[in-house]
Amino acid sequence: MAEALFYHLESRPAEQVLPVLLARSMERGWRVVVQVGSPDRLQAIDSHLWTFSDEAFLPHGTAADGFVEEQPIYLTTGEENPNGATVRILVDRALPPADLSAYARVVLMFSGADEEALAEAREQWKILKAAGHEVTYWQQDRRGAWVKKA
Repeated sequence: MAEALFYHLESRPAEQVLPVLLARSMERGWRVVVQVGSPDRLQAIDSHLWTFSDEAFLPHGTAADGFVEEQPIYLTTGEENPNGATVRILVDRALPPADLSAYARVVLMFSGADEEALAEAREQWKILKAAGHEVTYWQQDRRGAWVKKA
């Protein structure tokens, strides 16, 4: 069973949180699939990961870049896992695939300012918990620090 972490974004957007989570995954030697909600967001996240910091580099790619099996971080709008990732991060209301057996960790990031995203996260919590996954809920405080709520 996968560990499912719900990240309720309050004070910092996904563009600030995602690179931190990806860097931590790379430090641990984990391969990651980042699934986003639309092709436009895929392009935006791809561009952002190239330019988010002058001091850091996050090796990543999309299907358009080729060599998908070799990408430590693979960006997609679909359910595929061509790089053999053990971590899947879902952004912009992307829903997890039905089969999570390939993953040790699934991260669902959602905006606290989006009522539909909150409702979808609650529904995913119920689904993943009922399926036997270990679920935890993290919310940002005013400073952007993560506080475990459940």
